[in-house]
This record gives sequence, C-alpha cells and structure tokens, in this order.
Amino acid sequence: MEPALTVGLDGSPESHAAAHWAADEAERRRLTLRLLHAWPLLVPEPTNAPSEIDQNYWAKKLVHNAQAELQAGHPGLTVVGNLVADDAQNALLQAASESEMLVLGSRGLTPWESYFLGDISMPVVARSERPVVLVRAQQPGEAGRPAPAAGGVVVALKLHGPCEDLLEFAFTTAAARGVPLRAVHGRGVPLHAYAPWGSDHGVTQEIAHDVQKGLDQVLRPWREKFPGVVVTDVPRLESPARAVVKAAEGADLLVVGRRRHPAGAGPRLGPVAQAAAHHARCPVAVVPHD
Repeated sequence: MEPALTVGLDGSPESHAAAHWAADEAERRRLTLRLLHAWPLLVPEPTNAPSEIDQNYWAKKLVHNAQAELQAGHPGLTVVGNLVADDAQNALLQAASESEMLVLGSRGLTPWESYFLGDISMPVVARSERPVVLVRAQQPGEAGRPAPAAGGVVVALKLHGPCEDLLEFAFTTAAARGVPLRAVHGRGVPLHAYAPWGSDHGVTQEIAHDVQKGLDQVLRPWREKFPGVVVTDVPRLESPARAVVKAAEGADLLVVGRRRHPAGAGPRLGPVAQAAAHHARCPVAVVPHD
C-alpha cells in the first residue's frame, strides 16, 4: 500500500475544512490522499441502480463531490475515495493505523462547543497509534480578519522523557512547509518563589535558566539533523497548557504529544493536549509517543 494521508468525511463544514487542509499537506509530503466516509448501512447494490432506490447514494455523493473538488484544486495529487461499512470510530482508527496521519474536523471555540469537541474526534485522538490532526472550520467574522504574523509550526515540549516521535513530526512538517519552528516549554513557578511584593527574581531566574538549558539539550541534535529549519525556543514561566495555547496564536500548526497507554488502560489526553485540542485556533496535531 502506498503511503497515504487519510481524512475523515462526514459532510460537516469542519470535515470540509479538514479535507482541504489534508489535500495541501498530502501534496507537500507527496502522499496519496484518502477520503474516508464510514457508512454502517453500506450494502451491495446493482451497478446501475437508480438513485431513488440506492441506499448508498448520499454516502457515495459525499465522497465523489469531495474527491472532484480536491482533485480540481490539486491536479497532481492522487485522491482516492473510500466508503467503509463500519462504525465511524472503528473505521477511523483502522485507517489511521494504515496512514502516515489522520485528519479530522473539530468544532468551535466557545466554552460549551469546545467541551463537546466531537463524539468521534476525541476518542480517535486518544486511541490512534498515528498522528491525528484536528482542523476547525473558519468561524463567522474571520474571513477578512488578518492573521497574526507569527506563523510557522509550534511544538509543545516536555523536557523529561522521550520525545523523538514528537520532534520528528514537528521538524519534518516545518521542513516540508519551509517555515520556522518554535519549541515551547511552560513551567509553573513554585509557591516558595512568591513573596509579598511579587515573585522572587532569584528563584525565577534559576528556573528560567534550567528550562533554557533543557531546551538547548533536547533541540541540539534536531537542529543538526534539520539544518534548513529555523528554530527558536520559547521558555515560559507559567502553566504548560496556558503557555502552549498562547504561543500557538497565529501559528500554521500546533504539535503536541500524547503518551501511549498500555493495553486495557482507558484512553485519555494529558492537560496540554486537552487544552490545545479545545482552545487553539490553528490546526492541532496530536502525536502519540512512548
């Protein structure tokens, strides 16, 4: 099977935005784009069945229209449609295991909407063995709004434990796009650093120095491996989740990690991945790692 990037289609504005983002990314990475629509009621039917008795008509139309639209905008891209007779979550997880990455639409940013990010998206993100990218639809009033100037790819880094998969994805993505990479690490200030007049400068300076040293050590081999990628590091003395969401404002893509869990353990996202998925305005890539 050729390397592919899979996008889940369900007819929503979010999945339409995800499909266009996926087509752009597949073209950059020279991957086949696979359009997946899960339709549990999919049944075999005569080849020339009229639409009024074709139980699969609307499912086929959804995939066909998306394929035609994306192919017209990306004539050099291989785009294949795939209808699957399965539950959406199962179909997406299976597709993710066969793909370089999976792309899904995600919902709005108001507190109520962001809590219900999607009945399907979050379980898939939490269980997938491959990176999952969440793309939201453009909100009303955003069409003419100028984007902040930061751009580029932002990666959220922990300085303890393995992060090779996370950094491989982030650097490869930045290289494919020809954009800079910003590595962000947030660390809260401990209680003993606070004084009646504010924070203890000596303590916060020591923490900042420790964070900067850790970032330098983690990023050094990747800077050498990807010399064409301009890398900046951003240490922030605040909660990791808050630091990452703030740093991603205006970014092209935010990359966060998710630990793989042992078989039988309930799937879950850590606080940084949760905050990114619910509150970041840019597309968010969630990369599983050990």
